[in-house]
Amino acid sequence: MSTQTHFIIYTDGGSRGNPGPSAIGVFIPDRDKRYGEYIGEGTNNTAEYQAIVFALKKAKSLLGSHIAQQTCIEIRSDSQLVVNQLSGIFKLKEPELFSYFVSIWNLKQEFKEVLFIHIPREQNGVADRMVNEALDEHQKRSLF
Repeated sequence: MSTQTHFIIYTDGGSRGNPGPSAIGVFIPDRDKRYGEYIGEGTNNTAEYQAIVFALKKAKSLLGSHIAQQTCIEIRSDSQLVVNQLSGIFKLKEPELFSYFVSIWNLKQEFKEVLFIHIPREQNGVADRMVNEALDEHQKRSLF
């Protein structure tokens, strides 16, 4: 049995109001896994970071520790700011994002390599849809 050496994950995070009700969306096409989750009040940036934390934890869970250590993870996000911060191109200046940055840094150690790739919003439709479905579901529940 061959081990997977490359794993692509699409992530998105968003808030309505910025800050406002926030959710994350994650799509793992290789496994046809889709996750959307309401995460409470926050900003677009905190939601984007939380989506990546969720994605890396989920990847480790799906792959198992041994295979994860041999796997290159490619996180694809339409947030140019977050991709550039996590790639070391831009400095992280927002104190509220430091804890997520540290979590991602620690999670990266569980894999052979983690790359952060900026993609156009049009290529991130599934993860974006998961964010909006989670926000819509939360809004419906809040009305009752």
